[in-house]
Amino acid sequence: MKSKRGVYGERTAHKDPIPMALHLNAARFIAFHPLGFPPLRLHLSQTLRPSPSRPLGFRLRGLCSVGGSAAGGRVMEAPFTVKERIDLTEKEEKIFQRLLDVTRHFKLETQLRVAGGWVRDKLLGKDCYDIDIALDNMLGREFCEKVNEFLQFTGEEQQGIGVIQCNPDQSKHLETARMRIYDTWIDFVNLRSETYAENSRIPTMKFGTAEEDAYRRDLTINSLFYNINTCTVEDVTGRGVQDLKNGYIVTPLPPKATFLDDPLRVLRAIRFGARFGFALDEELQKAACDDEVKAAIAEKISRERIGHEIDLMMSDKQPVKAISYIVDLQLFYVVFTLPANPKPAVIEGIDRICVSYLDAAWNLLQCVGHSIFSDEHRRLYLYAALFLPFRSMVYTDRKSKMVPVTSFIFRDSLKLKASDAEMVMNLHDASERFVYLIPLLESNEDSEFVDAELADEFLDIPLTSKRRVSAGLLLRQIKDYWRVSLLASTLLYCRVAHNGETSSRQLESERRKMFSKVLSIVTDLGLDQVWEVKPLLDGKAIMNFLQLKTGGPLVREWQQKLLKWQLAHPEGTAEECLNWMKQSQAKRAKLDCCT
Repeated sequence: MKSKRGVYGERTAHKDPIPMALHLNAARFIAFHPLGFPPLRLHLSQTLRPSPSRPLGFRLRGLCSVGGSAAGGRVMEAPFTVKERIDLTEKEEKIFQRLLDVTRHFKLETQLRVAGGWVRDKLLGKDCYDIDIALDNMLGREFCEKVNEFLQFTGEEQQGIGVIQCNPDQSKHLETARMRIYDTWIDFVNLRSETYAENSRIPTMKFGTAEEDAYRRDLTINSLFYNINTCTVEDVTGRGVQDLKNGYIVTPLPPKATFLDDPLRVLRAIRFGARFGFALDEELQKAACDDEVKAAIAEKISRERIGHEIDLMMSDKQPVKAISYIVDLQLFYVVFTLPANPKPAVIEGIDRICVSYLDAAWNLLQCVGHSIFSDEHRRLYLYAALFLPFRSMVYTDRKSKMVPVTSFIFRDSLKLKASDAEMVMNLHDASERFVYLIPLLESNEDSEFVDAELADEFLDIPLTSKRRVSAGLLLRQIKDYWRVSLLASTLLYCRVAHNGETSSRQLESERRKMFSKVLSIVTDLGLDQVWEVKPLLDGKAIMNFLQLKTGGPLVREWQQKLLKWQLAHPEGTAEECLNWMKQSQAKRAKLDCCT
């Protein structure tokens, strides 16, 4: 059975995928400077069993334990507050009254019901602007036409009617009509019942009763109606309101049959459970773990639809809890499919390491605050953290090219935008460069990494300017996402005392302080927006100096040299830059003559 539309949308180096800050001894946490100590190879059996008494710096929380009471039983810390009645806003009253006027004017015997998420959210005291009307005896398009006839009768402006055709891949199995009423988009659809053919998530639809419509929905908390005609909440399954009060995610019908009818409901159950902090029903958990259901998820749901659900989770208020559910329900590799034979090989337990990174990233985000990041920054930051353990893995594609595994997850597994994949991989690269750059930024401490990056026999950069040049080059590469990559880099680099145990809170504090300090240093160096600084000499000027008619590798080489010079001399002029270029060229000619 199927629910209605949701209410809300070349690197080959072998690097250790385990967080740098994990020590072999799980009872004693050591975080270290990545340049001061060699990375430690870890055994997963010694790192994946954290407890409150043995903090590993990442909080691995078992949010959903199949068969246990932590998430699967009915043991609740406290009931959720649910209103006894729905209080309408002034606009909602006007909208509903207009709809009733239409039924009375044409003497329609239609029962108008608001369905699903709007009812749930209003009972929870949350705002909801997504109003879906279910009709018991006519199609949504037909009712919208009646609304326009009424508007014509009253001398008001008629409204356009949008018809959304059924689209099984987008979980739309029935035609939906849309129109604006008092500047609010309203969806109209008929009540329906569904029957599913074997091995198909596309149901056969027909008109149904309120009871049939409620029971074919994904969750009891989404099966509630608000009857506009009677101004009452209708709990047809008899448990929707109580499950709201208990904070309980359960299907109206047996969960395995429900999931086999439409496996997308597994991800919807996870998403709503995480969003509201509700517990997953024990039988629901067992059904979600069932091999037959897993196979159905892989075979019956398009990758685009899976990616859409994951994107909704990652953009919601509890992304860690959502992905933890996926891991605990043994769905990680079903959702995040991986290419064959990645190198290095995927280690056992990497799914929980992914959650560890995501958890640490989320906690750190709460510490530094959301205000400095846009929604898109926040979203891609969390994706970058989630897939950090895969950042060094590659696979061979059909064209025998080495491609990052992260790219495969975004493009093939989730079917998300190619630009998302590129940005997350850029964030991974920039984060690792920041790890090596942080010591230089903090103390002007020289490093082999920076020396190699700035190596140029004619570019004599003083130590005091090296940090500005190195940081400037990195910021020009990552541009507006430099704060995001800096924040992510603190997950790979954190310094704390090497004696005694270190709590997760201490680590979060250390990461937050490091982020703030480096943020301030970069700002003081005048590097914010450095990617918008125009070069003192453009390509044409370089070609004129070199007496070249066309561009090429030599021009690109000099463009990079001049960029470094300009970063080292922020007050330099075009004339000074050209003089330096002449001196460098003279030194090169003399050197060539001697050799």
